[in-house]
Amino acid sequence: MLIGIDIGGTKASALLVDPTTWAIVGRERTTSEGDGPTLVDNLARMVDGLRERSPTPVRAVGLGIAGLAGRSGTLAWSPNLPGAVGHPVGPDLERAVGLPVAVGNDATTATLAEARLGAGRDCDDFAMVTLGTGIGGGFVLGGLLHRGANGFSGEPGHMVVSADGPVHLTGHRGPWEYYASGNALGRLGREAASAGTFPAGIQLAGSVEAITGHDVVAARAGDDPGAQAVFTGWCTEVARGVANLVVLLDLSRVVLGGGLADVGEPLRAGVAAALVGLLPGADARPVVDVVLAQLGADAGALGAALLAVEPD
Repeated sequence: MLIGIDIGGTKASALLVDPTTWAIVGRERTTSEGDGPTLVDNLARMVDGLRERSPTPVRAVGLGIAGLAGRSGTLAWSPNLPGAVGHPVGPDLERAVGLPVAVGNDATTATLAEARLGAGRDCDDFAMVTLGTGIGGGFVLGGLLHRGANGFSGEPGHMVVSADGPVHLTGHRGPWEYYASGNALGRLGREAASAGTFPAGIQLAGSVEAITGHDVVAARAGDDPGAQAVFTGWCTEVARGVANLVVLLDLSRVVLGGGLADVGEPLRAGVAAALVGLLPGADARPVVDVVLAQLGADAGALGAALLAVEPD
């Protein structure tokens, strides 16, 4: 059996997985808040709990961590987990549970899961873009997960798309996730409401300041024209970054995941439509397939389990 753990900014979710069928046999959840030793202790308790319930021995553990986390097993940088930055999470967990532990970025492990079990199964060259509070991602090139020199590959949300843009939490100006993340959708909704073009947002949220991306999505589902305009503009910003990835890597497919993938077909269609107009030489290129991720919230932990046995 394998254990895969998805570690976000507030919680960590673990899956006990049967690698013969990739069926999920057990689940655990814990907080991810606190310093590095606290995080490792919480992870070890989850691993021990799943091992006790496992029908056969557990042979390895994989971790997908929000931030720059790679082959060394040390969390090098993360705005989501500041207390654990610089801590050797992987090596410490190995010592605590007596099992091999593989470590990668959470969006990269989700990409691996979609590549082997989900929306990328039949595609050798694709990117996964996870749209949530920020933007994460991962790349499969030539049928192999691209991890980079240090295992840090897959941070497209930090690509600068406007050098004159606002300063982001990373300290850099104008990254893609400022314009195209879930937070960005909420900001666009507030701006439209302030301009008087999205009054439904105020009705849903109670005030301009309270409007979030969820309100835009809800109003769009109700055919509100103001929300539809905001959503269409946001899809264009998503497509702008996707176009950069396509021209750089010559991708044949883009998989949209993360919490906003729950919007479904309107998201997929909106990004696909905008992408055509943003690709240089679009008429000469094969159509890039834009699809929705298939594995949902389990993708990160499933991919972490896969990472534990995937050739590096």
